[in-house]
Amino acid sequence: MVPRVRTYVPGLDEILYGGIPERSVVLLSGGPGTGKSILGKQFLFNGLKRGEAGVFVALEEHPVAVRRSFRHFGWDVGQYEREGKFAIVDAFTGGVGASAQREKYLVKQVDDVHELGDVLRQAIRDVGARRVVIDSVSTLYLTKPAMARGTIMTLKRIIAGLGCTAFFVSQVSVGERGFGGPGVEHAVDGIIRLDLDEVEGRLYRSIIVWKMRDTKHSMVRHPMEIRDDGVEVEWDKYIRLTATSVKIDSLPKEEIEAMRKAVEEAERQLAAPAKKVEEAEGEE
Repeated sequence: MVPRVRTYVPGLDEILYGGIPERSVVLLSGGPGTGKSILGKQFLFNGLKRGEAGVFVALEEHPVAVRRSFRHFGWDVGQYEREGKFAIVDAFTGGVGASAQREKYLVKQVDDVHELGDVLRQAIRDVGARRVVIDSVSTLYLTKPAMARGTIMTLKRIIAGLGCTAFFVSQVSVGERGFGGPGVEHAVDGIIRLDLDEVEGRLYRSIIVWKMRDTKHSMVRHPMEIRDDGVEVEWDKYIRLTATSVKIDSLPKEEIEAMRKAVEEAERQLAAPAKKVEEAEGEE
């Protein structure tokens, strides 16, 4: 079986038939307000709770705001930072400001992907990270879209080479059907699309797995909610949206049972004696 990383986000592992294949780089794509950043933080914190160290790369928020955002959902990453199991890479401030001077992992030239790669590599090694979130990766090539695919590949080589599984948050405009940059959809291993649609004056959240290499995944759009403790996917239901109507139905029983069994199998696999992870750094 393909080794998997469970997200432990309620409902997400079910629609991924057990979780994300290990060392995958997955694009979390969506418009504003769809829950991409929350889902990324939830993925990291769920790993920390289970002994998997993590790194968060802040490209659009001050590190102080990032920590506050974690706390908003009751995810206290402070204790893990103090224990050396979690790190924030500050690729936002450029070192400007007193609080930025206290950040251990600082990218001074925020548009230099090679400097970012060096700092990220060091942070991953220092904390022994297994999970990485970059929020948002599209910031790196927003003004130079021709660089999008190359940027993704540079970061992917570092992250996968060091044995990590990652979410890259990718921004798209409201109503846009793409994934946030030319060629990025082919460079990543998976794409999870989050959407927020207005129908008859009400907003509906939904999520669909557009692509995931090396694993079966759900092929329908699922309802999704953001609750006080994070994202929850209604994995046993699917949603159909038109300009004037919304219909939510249950999945066939056979599909529900197959998803449930896949998650149980993934959990058994994780509970088995862990094989030694090769620290082969393919990019070096």
